[in-house]
Amino acid sequence: MSKQLLLGDEAIAQAALDAGLSGVYAYPGTPSTEITEYIQTAPITAEKNIHNRWCSNEKTAMEAALGMSFAGKRSLVCMKHVGMNVAADCFINSAITGVKGGMIVIAADDPSMHSSQNEQDSRFYGDFSLIPMYEPSNQQEAYDMVYNGFRFSEQTGEPLLMRIVTRLAHSRSGVERKEQQPQNELSFSEDPSQFILLPGIARKRYKALLQRQDEFIKASESSVYNQYTDGPNKKLGIVACGIGYNYLMENYPDGCEYPVLKIGQYPLPKKQLTQLIEVCDEILVLEDGQPFVEKQLKGYLGIGVKVKGRLDGTLSQDGELNPDNVAQALGKQNKSEFGIPSLVEMRPPALCEGCGHRDMYTVLTQVLREEYPNHKIFSDIGCYTLGVGAPFNAIDSCVDMGASITMAKGASDASLHPAVAVIGDSTFTHSGMTGLLDCVNENTNVTIVISDNETTAMTGGQDSAGTGRLEAICTGLGVAPEHIRIVIPLKKNYEEMKQVIREEIEYRGVSVIIPRRECIQTLARKKRNK
Repeated sequence: MSKQLLLGDEAIAQAALDAGLSGVYAYPGTPSTEITEYIQTAPITAEKNIHNRWCSNEKTAMEAALGMSFAGKRSLVCMKHVGMNVAADCFINSAITGVKGGMIVIAADDPSMHSSQNEQDSRFYGDFSLIPMYEPSNQQEAYDMVYNGFRFSEQTGEPLLMRIVTRLAHSRSGVERKEQQPQNELSFSEDPSQFILLPGIARKRYKALLQRQDEFIKASESSVYNQYTDGPNKKLGIVACGIGYNYLMENYPDGCEYPVLKIGQYPLPKKQLTQLIEVCDEILVLEDGQPFVEKQLKGYLGIGVKVKGRLDGTLSQDGELNPDNVAQALGKQNKSEFGIPSLVEMRPPALCEGCGHRDMYTVLTQVLREEYPNHKIFSDIGCYTLGVGAPFNAIDSCVDMGASITMAKGASDASLHPAVAVIGDSTFTHSGMTGLLDCVNENTNVTIVISDNETTAMTGGQDSAGTGRLEAICTGLGVAPEHIRIVIPLKKNYEEMKQVIREEIEYRGVSVIIPRRECIQTLARKKRNK
């Protein structure tokens, strides 16, 4: 087959298409977004009628993918690491139901928080749910793991979790493709109760999952993705996980002097770990993210073996792994050729000039600061989060998807007035609707601003699930129609917007203001493509 220059994300997408994918389910989130976008634009997607629409959130994506697996077909679920928190309910239980058609869950982690609110390591989810995991070290391995992983998922009867990181997702390398596979035919489990997790059934399936752990360990021990390479210097043994192996080998282009165990498949291969431990005085763990492997080694190796890594300070507990800090951990001289000039300053992102969010914040903050000095604005995840910076300095919280509405509710319950929530249209349909329903059920005194730019702008302008439906959704959830107010955030409308904000703040109950103007970036793209 042909060799292509692909991003890590694109390698994953192409592998899924080549492996007979029937559907991808995802919510956009950097660094995972390009996987779904690549599938959406691939010619084979339309030709083979492969499902590729964005989902409302990661939970609905996970559940829909499990439904496709239930029907015997191969499905891919894609999300960034914080999306795993949203999908966790179904994800954990899918390990107990198992799968029919192969299912791979891609979790794109973001060490150093390039575009995220935390650094969580998704490998803990795989370990928690007791299923096999993959962690590629390069783009070719990412392709191979996905291409072969669907078959492995069907053989084990379990979903697979594949964890990647930002550097792998967004860097390119040559990838050798494999033969195109046909899609699975419609088929169902021979066990009619497989997906019915009543306690009596779930207990039996959970026991069966526990009994299969040795099988999964043996699969790791025989996996091509876990390789032990001997070295002459036994003072140190190195466990290199995923992309950490690349960083190690950048420091040893002619081969490492120490014994190395490369980890690409989990659970950990006990046989190779024991082999490494028996011949080495100390163990250094290189893993991007949290000390997942390091903690496990300290747990079951017992005393007598020194394990170094993030926990003992050999490597920093936060931030990305890279060739330089790996070199320092190995006691090698840092030979970085290029430093960052002192005159270079960090430039934080800002709202685009002409963005409707700018007009919304300009008017909202003017009214609140001049007339309601005790106000608080609870914001959310999206472009409008940039209202935290100058010149707006507008928001008082940003925690997780959908938290703006529920935090405003809690603050209102604590007697704060006015409690104002600012949320985007895509985030609202992702995780804000249930919070609004809580407000309606108690007639909470909150003012909710759904800043509608008619797209999922922060991640590149994907379709938003709520476009054209926000008023109907709010009405359906019980908000009084007369307190669902639409405004157009333009300078000429500032006085009208101010009056609407005043009226809805003074209303003692649930009110929703929807400033609506299309994202200028997506509008510009539409004009270019005409």
